[in-house]
Amino acid sequence: MKPVEIYTSPLCGFCHAAKRLLKQKGVKFSEVDVLMHPKRKPEMIQRAGGKRTVPQIFIGQTHVGGCDDLYELERQGKLDRLLAA
Repeated sequence: MKPVEIYTSPLCGFCHAAKRLLKQKGVKFSEVDVLMHPKRKPEMIQRAGGKRTVPQIFIGQTHVGGCDDLYELERQGKLDRLLAA
């Protein structure tokens, strides 16, 4: 399984929803809380092609996007393939 990294904020409902989906699927992920580690936010923005909102989700080197994008991959049946590829 590819490594999964998610940039989050503790007050973000979309962050919690994205993490919940990953946990339900048994996916281990590393989390960067940009509220607790504000110096990491420019890194997130750069990696996410200028996007400033959380969550920003990466599977391997692939930028998935946010929570809605993650759930859309799941609905289309593409998330498991992306995780395993």
